[in-house]
Amino acid sequence: MKRVVVTGMGIASPLGCDVDLAYNKLKKYKNCVEYYKILDEFQNLNTRLAAPVKDFVIPEHYNRKVLRTMGRVAIMSTATSEIALKDAGLLGDEIISNGQTGVSYGSSSGSLESIIDFYTMQVEKKVRCVNSGSYVKMMPQTTTVNISLYFKTKGRLVPSSTACTSGSMGIGYGYEAIKNGYETIMIAGGAEELHPSHIAIFDTLYATSLKNNTPELSPSPFDKDRDGLVLGEGAGTLILEEYEHAKNRGAKIYGEIIGFGTSTDGAHITNPTHETMGMALELAIKDAGISPDEIGYINAHGTATIQGDIAESRATYDVFKRKVPVSSLKSYTGHTLGACGAIEAILSLKMLNEGWYAPTINLNNVDENCAPLDYITGKGRNIDTNIIMSNNFAFGGINTSLIFKKADS
Repeated sequence: MKRVVVTGMGIASPLGCDVDLAYNKLKKYKNCVEYYKILDEFQNLNTRLAAPVKDFVIPEHYNRKVLRTMGRVAIMSTATSEIALKDAGLLGDEIISNGQTGVSYGSSSGSLESIIDFYTMQVEKKVRCVNSGSYVKMMPQTTTVNISLYFKTKGRLVPSSTACTSGSMGIGYGYEAIKNGYETIMIAGGAEELHPSHIAIFDTLYATSLKNNTPELSPSPFDKDRDGLVLGEGAGTLILEEYEHAKNRGAKIYGEIIGFGTSTDGAHITNPTHETMGMALELAIKDAGISPDEIGYINAHGTATIQGDIAESRATYDVFKRKVPVSSLKSYTGHTLGACGAIEAILSLKMLNEGWYAPTINLNNVDENCAPLDYITGKGRNIDTNIIMSNNFAFGGINTSLIFKKADS
């Protein structure tokens, strides 16, 4: 089996569109949630909160021909992939287009504006808005395909459109492709664009936060007074590389992926099951060949929904059987859906290398129904550990767990 390392990273997030900037903003202990005025247009929508990406700019060299098949989600995916490849020292390298590089990437859906174009055709019985790029913008694999087309990759193409685990699943499948010797490089991650219809879905489930007048206080994962999640957007790309190849070319290594686990609940479409959630964690630990005691920090999914927080905390405690340090980065960015697994993996790797771990902000009183974990609150914490875990869970009962190890440790 091959070893898999991370040699490049690119991000577009509510915290910023630069990895170091986003990481440093965690130290300000402020969220990126705002009163999203666009939502005022919609009747019967309760929440007004969202966490948009503010400083993302479409690269000037993305001409009309490039953009004709891209909605916002694909643009952010491709742009962050370009940044990540440049960071890895691989942008323009022949290995990207000679069949040794694949793409493993996803989002919950394609660009919803394009879906609306198809809806308009059905309602008006007139082909008015649909054009040659409409379907490519709309299809769930739009991120994966557009990345591949732009960089002319010829290796494996793995769309990981599994809702809130799209990003972590993309990383996991990319890791497995290299580990098993199928590819040398994988462009991996996930993305999501913010759209009122996404927000409405969670609003109809009574899962959104209604702290419309105090956006700075929401979301509050694991807190007994939490009132729901806040949706965000963004993209995160990691360049995964076979270790010997990275070492031979002198690449900088952010960390090594040593474990990946995934499972499904096989029960309810939206309500999680902690026993099967725990299976994903156990599978990742088994894949890594380590003891749970070697993991010094867990980046939690932590959406600030009652069922989700409780089930996740119980699954974690059942596996670790101790008060393992844990925090949720969604308290800063909101829930970025298909992007969260990738954005959180990137920031978790930064924390691993810096030895400083962000707290869950707005967590003042841990819900007594949550399992007794070591919830990092207040200020950040310095933790001396070489191994961390990042977990995500999605609609459909889809569970993922990734384990990262500090480079050469």
